[in-house]
This record gives sequence, structure tokens and C-alpha cells, in this order.
Amino acid sequence: MMTGNKLERLPDWRPRLSVYLNQVARAKFRPGQHDCALFAAGAVAAMTGCDLAAEYRGSYRTLDQGHEVLQAQGFADHIALAESLFNAVAPALAQVGDLAVMPSDVEGERGALGVFQGAGVYMLRPSGLVVADRLTVEGAFAV
Repeated sequence: MMTGNKLERLPDWRPRLSVYLNQVARAKFRPGQHDCALFAAGAVAAMTGCDLAAEYRGSYRTLDQGHEVLQAQGFADHIALAESLFNAVAPALAQVGDLAVMPSDVEGERGALGVFQGAGVYMLRPSGLVVADRLTVEGAFAV
């Protein structure tokens, strides 16, 4: 939900986030449809009702094309886009549902976006959805 320019979580955001994570748990990694950036944006949409990535879904088929789309809009990458939308927080202070910047396993990527969930971080890798250790987080954004 948007109030003014501020994104707010819905009252039932926790069960909505759980439903979303269950829905995508077995979905295959597909650039432009289900990649780390769109996975994180889907979590934000589940919690807030606002899909901030609607214009990007289906607009690219490879990660390189995704970068081109973002760069055409003035963003270096998906992390820079997240930086423009959310306030950075110290990873140690991040709450459930906040976004995490994780080390990437894709050559040339600055990082992957994930979602904090207790002691772990859900993140989408080309191999599928994994839970990473919160101690490996490189940055965080409050949702």
C-alpha cells in the first residue's frame, strides 16, 4: 500500500509473505519472469500490494537484457534500483521481509537480492530458491 510516497506493509503482510514464498518455492529461475530481482519485488508486492517491478516483468529474457533495460532508465543494475526505492539499513538491524543484498553466483553481478526471514535469507539462485545464512548479507533495505 502506498501512502503519499511511502510504501507501507499491509496488516496481514506476514501470512501474505509466507503464501508468496510457498508459491514460488519450486518455480524455475527465468530472467524477466522469475529472477532474483523479480523474486524480491514479488515479496514486496505480497507484503504491500504494490508491484514496483510490473514494468520490468516480461521486458527481458536474459540477465544482460535486464541490465540494458535498467541502464536505459539510469540505473547501473538491480541493486541501484533497490537503492532508489528503499532506505538502506544495517544488515544486523534488518527485519523479516526486508530486502538483503547477497553475494552473487552469477559472473559480473554486483549482488543478488533476497528477503530476510528470521535467521536466514530466502534468495533465488539459478539453481532455485535457497535459504542463505544471514551472516553472509552484504547490505539491506527496509521495506
